[in-house]
Amino acid sequence: MNALETITKEIRACTACDLHETRSQAVPGSGTSDAQIVFIGEAPGAQEDKRGLPFVGQAGKLLDQLLEGIGLDRDRVAILNVIKCRPPDNRPPRKSEIAACRHFLERQLDAIQPQLIVTLGRFSLVQFCPDVSITQVHGQVQRVDGRLIYPVYHPAAAFHRSVWRQALEKDFGRISEILASLQK
Repeated sequence: MNALETITKEIRACTACDLHETRSQAVPGSGTSDAQIVFIGEAPGAQEDKRGLPFVGQAGKLLDQLLEGIGLDRDRVAILNVIKCRPPDNRPPRKSEIAACRHFLERQLDAIQPQLIVTLGRFSLVQFCPDVSITQVHGQVQRVDGRLIYPVYHPAAAFHRSVWRQALEKDFGRISEILASLQK
């Protein structure tokens, strides 16, 4: 069993916070252990809770389109969430829930060792850059503790304001350029 499989098994059995009582199943993440890019969202939604996979609802469909637009698919990246269980009524994760899952996310990142971490929305951004706003830094690479963090708007935000969708598409368009610059 490799490191990611071990972490996945632990996440599925986790009872560290109250969310285990209301989930259908935990959502450890998806993708390959040798991914160059890791995408990190906030928390599973209703569809993710049912299927046990991240980003399979409406936001996931948009994420798939954005990935396709830059020549990637889910098989070549890893997709994770800050917390691994769905909060009731899709409420924002509580600090205690984030704290309970934090070690899982860190261990997943340590196991994958991605070249680039793309944070999808403000909740995942603040895990790495707690004192910045997504509106100020989206589309700008941040260096944090030896990691390259690339903040973009959450795909679900694109459903609410067309300007956010345009920004999301533009920011995604830069991912290939950022990866290419890392190869030099």
